[in-house]
Amino acid sequence: MTVVSISMPEALLERLDGFAAEHGYSGRSEVVREGTRGLLSEFDEPSLEGRELSAVVTALFDHDTERIERRMRRLRHEHEPLVAANVHQCLGDDHCMEVFVLAGTFESISAFVSKVRATSGLHRAEHSILPLDEGVPEVRL
Repeated sequence: MTVVSISMPEALLERLDGFAAEHGYSGRSEVVREGTRGLLSEFDEPSLEGRELSAVVTALFDHDTERIERRMRRLRHEHEPLVAANVHQCLGDDHCMEVFVLAGTFESISAFVSKVRATSGLHRAEHSILPLDEGVPEVRL
């Protein structure tokens, strides 16, 4: 197995070690491998390819991080055909949340989510994808 060196903040490393111990992992490497597999498989979903999809992407970050706000605006404009709606909400004095509603292909949604997640300084970024072509009742007139 190849050895890889990664950098992370001390607080995240402490959480990683605590998680490994609490859940019975043999060590950090096992947790990182499982997390990596999960992240990679999240974007390898053949059942969603070629379908009409909607998605919600949520990003949480510090209130005073103008750089992140500019990045979110840039992403919205760069992906205008994909972004159906966008809301920026301040949460108290400390945090902001950016919410994107998307409609498009699996490939375009995955690329957008990857760009949001790659934004340095985010506390967290989450998403959910829903097919628009199933579970919608047919309307007959």
